[in-house]
Amino acid sequence: MPKIDMTAVKHREGSGYPAPFHETAAGRIKSPLGDAGGLSDFGVNLVTLPPGGWSSQRHWHSDEDEFVLVLGGELTLITDAGEEKLGPGECAAFPKGVADGHHFINRGSAPAVYLEVGTRVDGGTCCYPDVDLMLTDEAGFTRKDGTRYPPRTR
Repeated sequence: MPKIDMTAVKHREGSGYPAPFHETAAGRIKSPLGDAGGLSDFGVNLVTLPPGGWSSQRHWHSDEDEFVLVLGGELTLITDAGEEKLGPGECAAFPKGVADGHHFINRGSAPAVYLEVGTRVDGGTCCYPDVDLMLTDEAGFTRKDGTRYPPRTR
C-alpha cells in the first residue's frame, strides 16, 4: 500500500558533517519519507529544527535541485542575497548548478517543521562556500583541497 506508516519511519538526528561543522545542525531531526516510500529518483524529508538550529551549513549542489515547503514555525533563509523569513505555506527552490549557498536557521522560540525535496544523482558535488568543506560521492566530506576529514567521534 502506498500510504507511509509515519510511526515506522526511522528519524535521523543531527548531521553527517565532520567536526566541528556538525554542531550547528545537532538538533535537526530528519524523517526520510521518500526512503520509507521506496522512492529512488528524488528524496523527501520531513525536517524539524529546534529553536536556534540550522538546517545545514550553507551549501549548493552542482547536479541536484532542492525544494523546501515550510509547514510550521518560522525559518530564516540565508543566501548570497541576504536573509528572508519563511512561514507556513511559503516555499523556496534551489536549482542545480546555481552557486548561491543557502540554509535555514530557526530564530523563533518554537520548533519549525518543513518538507525538503531533492533530486538524487550520482557524481554530483555539494559546495559549502562559508567553510572549508566539500562533499562528493567518491570521497565523501573533504576539505576544498581534497584532503579527507578524519572520522567524527561522538
